[in-house]
Amino acid sequence: MQNDNNSIIQPAGFYIVALSSMPYSNIYVMFLTVLYVITVICNVFLISIIFYDHRLHVPKFMAVGNLALVDIVLSTSLVPGMIKTYIVLDNFVPFKLCLVQMYTYYTFLSLEPFSLCILSYDRFVAICFPLRQDSINTNTRMTYIISAVWLFCFVIALYAVTSIPTLSFCGSLEVHSYFCDYAPVLVLACGDTTAQWNFVTVLTILFITVPLIFIFLTYMGILTAVFRMKSNQSRFKALATCTEHLILVALFFIPIVIIFCFTFFGIIWNPRVGLVSLSLSSLITPCVNPILYSLKTKEIRSRIHSLLTQRLSVHPLKT
Repeated sequence: MQNDNNSIIQPAGFYIVALSSMPYSNIYVMFLTVLYVITVICNVFLISIIFYDHRLHVPKFMAVGNLALVDIVLSTSLVPGMIKTYIVLDNFVPFKLCLVQMYTYYTFLSLEPFSLCILSYDRFVAICFPLRQDSINTNTRMTYIISAVWLFCFVIALYAVTSIPTLSFCGSLEVHSYFCDYAPVLVLACGDTTAQWNFVTVLTILFITVPLIFIFLTYMGILTAVFRMKSNQSRFKALATCTEHLILVALFFIPIVIIFCFTFFGIIWNPRVGLVSLSLSSLITPCVNPILYSLKTKEIRSRIHSLLTQRLSVHPLKT
């Protein structure tokens, strides 16, 4: 322990203990590692296609590339640490490294729902204002929106995490989570943590409800515009462009909303189930995102096809 002039007791680090008692926890982490590898490969591939193809330098794919980058960092903030804890069997995390992991995870976890909001905004403009889309949703405007969201999430997460070093830890150092999680670390602190709990509760509610309300309102506008279309073919085509986004929204929000409601209303359930659900929701969505946008988006499929065609023309298969 370290004791500074303000009598704040800071530990050398924490011990990650959740899931350790779960049967076959190492196999579960290996499964998450496979998801992580797929996530990184697919998202890097998606970002590379968007970056190198100038035809994809449009607001829609700026939003897609932004979500892919968020997914990579969000997954990276979790899986390497879980490998160290459950595969290498080294569950000690130094105090400063714990804060870095906590900050990175919550910054990019908060960026995830807002990135989904940006995608819903793009679909709303494209379907509701098709003739004015190019003037309303420009590359410059999309850059401003993405930059503002990143700045907001970075500042909010920084404010929350920097409250941890102001607390003393004079008891157990066992964190009952699968990483250096904010709430389980806060539970270990000595003294009054009411301000921190109030802040994180309000923040959690805002980061769940505000994006959900925004996405709901945009899709109400989209449905209104779709039902005004005269041909069924136009309606189907417009709705088809939203399916992959709605799948991502459901995969991300449903587990988080269920777990938050259970915790908030004090419903008793197995904490291990909650941890597994949260870890899956944090890693399945980043894995599914590039697959959906690669296979279901016409422009991406076209670019992949042209790349493969060029490659085969330069290096034809030998018979």
